[in-house]
Amino acid sequence: MLKFIKVTGDSLSPTYREGDYVLIGTCSFFFVINVGSNIVFNHPDYGLLIKEVTRIHPSEDLYEVRGTHPQSVDSRIFGPIPKEYLVGKVLWHISQT
Repeated sequence: MLKFIKVTGDSLSPTYREGDYVLIGTCSFFFVINVGSNIVFNHPDYGLLIKEVTRIHPSEDLYEVRGTHPQSVDSRIFGPIPKEYLVGKVLWHISQT
């Protein structure tokens, strides 16, 4: 239901930095994902990623996600992600700095 994940990379810098930790909720019936939510998902080509939700396609259960880093790999590259890829929603951020 809850899981700690260590942030690697700079996808959502400066908010999340390499070495920070996030606590995610893994049971979707305990939280709602909205535009602006930060989520963790497992993409088959890119692995475990953390991104911000920028658009939700409710009829298709798809999320468009973006990183804040200029070279972030996100929906601009791989398109919207299906709900099945979702690992959890970020509930708490533990900064290492």
